[in-house]
Amino acid sequence: MAVDASPIPVETHTLYAERSLGRLPGAFTEKKIKGEDYLYFQASQSGGTTKQFYLGRKTPALRRMVETFVRERAGWSADLDRLRRLAAQLRAGGINTTDGPSGRVLQAFSDSGLFEAGAVLVGTHAFVTLGNVLGVRWGAGATRTHDVDLASGPDGDIEVAVPDIEVDVPAVLESLKAGFLPVPSLDSAKASTSFKVRGQALRVDLLCPKRGARDTPLFIKRFNAAAQPLEFIEYLLEAPERAVVIGRVGILVKVPAPARFALHKLVVAEVRPAALQVKAVKDRAQARAILHILVENRPGDISLAWRAATAHGARFKKRPVDTGRRIIPIALTANRT
Repeated sequence: MAVDASPIPVETHTLYAERSLGRLPGAFTEKKIKGEDYLYFQASQSGGTTKQFYLGRKTPALRRMVETFVRERAGWSADLDRLRRLAAQLRAGGINTTDGPSGRVLQAFSDSGLFEAGAVLVGTHAFVTLGNVLGVRWGAGATRTHDVDLASGPDGDIEVAVPDIEVDVPAVLESLKAGFLPVPSLDSAKASTSFKVRGQALRVDLLCPKRGARDTPLFIKRFNAAAQPLEFIEYLLEAPERAVVIGRVGILVKVPAPARFALHKLVVAEVRPAALQVKAVKDRAQARAILHILVENRPGDISLAWRAATAHGARFKKRPVDTGRRIIPIALTANRT
């Protein structure tokens, strides 16, 4: 299986690069306690509730953070109409786009602050978006998916620049009124890590790093949902990039760095069980497609990503892509199915 790719016109790619950095749902507030000024962040939570997060005593550093936030918030509000027009121009220019139902799900998650709370878009929707980041348009067959895959680390592993926002994932999905229901696990003792619309292919899967040999779902408190452990997913979470999914509007998300996404796909393809070899073929095809572009335009990205991969130790090195010198030839010439 190979992925067709063609360059996105320069004008369209330039428009895509002119995106806003987005914002968090909430506002800062001050409280005076025993004569001292303290800062809090009052966040909008799913379901219409609010919650205050303590930041600390008001300092010059915190004040600068507030000023930056307010400045970007004002810019975001002013740019909403421009971003809608920009999305229409991008679609007309032939950029990679997502389907309507998936776009609505991603928009709801983006608006809720999920990506600012540590979530990263992975899977085929990330592959589609990375094509835009790299300036190429993938063939139609390479971008078909109804799965929205989101990855995040456990609660204690996430560091965010502003308060640890809690995003109730089930409540966000329920607010769409699309009929999302938890997908029961084959083991009734295990929590569900997926949500699906009955009678449709649309599905949301939550993933997290695998620790040791156990694959028991891990409950992520700040998302009020469990996630399925997946090998090496922490590698994708270490250096995510801001990007925009193009649907009816531009949707602000976070995706893995392109080179890391590709190397991760190659490694995961080798550990997929026999029943999931169709997915393994797709993994390799997406990895080769991205690495083709990076070899031509950003070869240094591959070296840096490989160096970071080997830092994960023997588990990564023992996979078939076991040396930096072999990684590019394997990616570009492997035709295993």
